[in-house]
Amino acid sequence: MKPIHGTIPDNGDWAVEARGLIKTFGDHRAVDGVNLNVRAGTIYGLLGPNGAGKTTTIRMLATLLRPDAGSARIFGHDVAKVSQIVRQLIGVTGQYASVDESLSATENLIIFSRLLGLGRADSKRKAMELLEEFGLTEAAHRPLKNFSGGMRRRLDLAASLIAQPPLIFLDEPTTGLDPRTRNQMWDTIRRLVQTGSTVLLTTQYLQEADELADRIAVIDRGIVVAEGTVDELKSSVGSSSLHLRIQNPLNLEAARHIVEKVLQAKANVSSEGGKIIAPMADADRVTDLFIAFREAGIHLAELSVQKPTLDEVFLTLTGHSAKEDATSASEQWDVVEEVRG
Repeated sequence: MKPIHGTIPDNGDWAVEARGLIKTFGDHRAVDGVNLNVRAGTIYGLLGPNGAGKTTTIRMLATLLRPDAGSARIFGHDVAKVSQIVRQLIGVTGQYASVDESLSATENLIIFSRLLGLGRADSKRKAMELLEEFGLTEAAHRPLKNFSGGMRRRLDLAASLIAQPPLIFLDEPTTGLDPRTRNQMWDTIRRLVQTGSTVLLTTQYLQEADELADRIAVIDRGIVVAEGTVDELKSSVGSSSLHLRIQNPLNLEAARHIVEKVLQAKANVSSEGGKIIAPMADADRVTDLFIAFREAGIHLAELSVQKPTLDEVFLTLTGHSAKEDATSASEQWDVVEEVRG
């Protein structure tokens, strides 16, 4: 049996086109008219509070749930009408490893490879390559029951990449990973796109979306409340801010008055080290501010310009901080069990 591979489209094509997706569970409408356009060859991020509908949206796009209304296409193929073709074009990774704990990492990857149609030699070679890619070579023959959560996550992602499908769904791919391993995973995701895949990911880490995503959709209560590039989303909640620290703390109040007069905006003094923070709508006025400080004999110890953060975007659009949301229980689902069911 030969491995099944879908036709990889040109980068100008849409990998995902979703229109008015709706999914209801009892009286709860988990997804309420979601529209998405994901261009091939990019990384697209889905952000939102837990329970906002991110995972339900991915499950519909991945043929694991049938929409109650709306439509979706993967590389032009209708998800509902030709689900078997769509499944040849996608790979799906959930938040927790869908692997056999009684087997070693090598054995798990070889089995997945054989199920995808690879021969024995190719399956073994692919397993070795993936174990090295994800830093699991030393643990290759260790039973999975002795793996840490981070190691299981890496193995789960490795298994989903055996055939490197044109479109990969990643549901919180770095949950449970330490910072070093998370950075390694980011590099792997970037390489996937560089070699022709498209990635649609959900994440609770705003830094992850900032680092990886070409475009982001923010979902809340089943609705896309904002969509755009990271810079577009940051700009939507306000302008950049000017952060100043004065050398002599006795000049702090005088400096604040000068900032408000020159920038024509309300300035605040933070409780952290006496820093003055003010919105900066017009960058040209910063030069006037320097001149005013010099004339007043006020010397700066530190100056920086900061754009709005994704956390500020999240707070503005959803009503609470993503950092708070990240401490609550994550949406969980097991792709293998869904497919078997």
